[in-house]
Amino acid sequence: MACSACAGSGEKTLCLPGPNGPTVTVYLVSHGWHAGIVVKRADISNAVWPEQLDFPMSKFLEVGWGDRDYYQTPAPGWGVTLKAALLPTESVLHIVSFDDAVLAYFPRSEVIEIQLSKPGFERLSRYISASYSKDVSGKSIPLGPGLYGVSQMYLSTETYHLFNTCNVWSARAIKQAGCPITPAVTVTVESLMSRARGFGRLIQSVSTTPDFRAE
Repeated sequence: MACSACAGSGEKTLCLPGPNGPTVTVYLVSHGWHAGIVVKRADISNAVWPEQLDFPMSKFLEVGWGDRDYYQTPAPGWGVTLKAALLPTESVLHIVSFDDAVLAYFPRSEVIEIQLSKPGFERLSRYISASYSKDVSGKSIPLGPGLYGVSQMYLSTETYHLFNTCNVWSARAIKQAGCPITPAVTVTVESLMSRARGFGRLIQSVSTTPDFRAE
């Protein structure tokens, strides 16, 4: 199913074309407490999202966002968890590159396929690229390897807090692409995935989704 709502008033070019119009496929992958957005590298414009060139050999990129300390702690305790939930904190982008088919790489995760218009996908790409914090030379700021696979953490410009969670960030990203979703009501992964099923196609369902650290 395709996203057919406009991303903003007057932005009709972001609406999906007719049934035979060109589309770009992205995926929303649930990891139990947060969701990642998977895109195909070949669909990304270097000018729009230049940071993806850090993974020149990969077929897919998964993008996640979240609290800096929680995301970078292999086994976060209650202190880190409560700080992430209750206090405004720094955030990071988590980029994972892989070549396997999406369902093969995430065999135990719920996966929703979303069709976007090309302008919508460009808006999604710009939103992701704008989330990277930059140094004085304009380059993104890597913070070390990610949590699984060939991956990398980057410092983000945004602030994490109870009402701006990883799932709200993902909802804002796909809303930018033209999808009919209200980020404010997607604080949990369950609420995000439930609403995404309304305009996306569920291609893999699991009864129990593990935390992404188990992937």
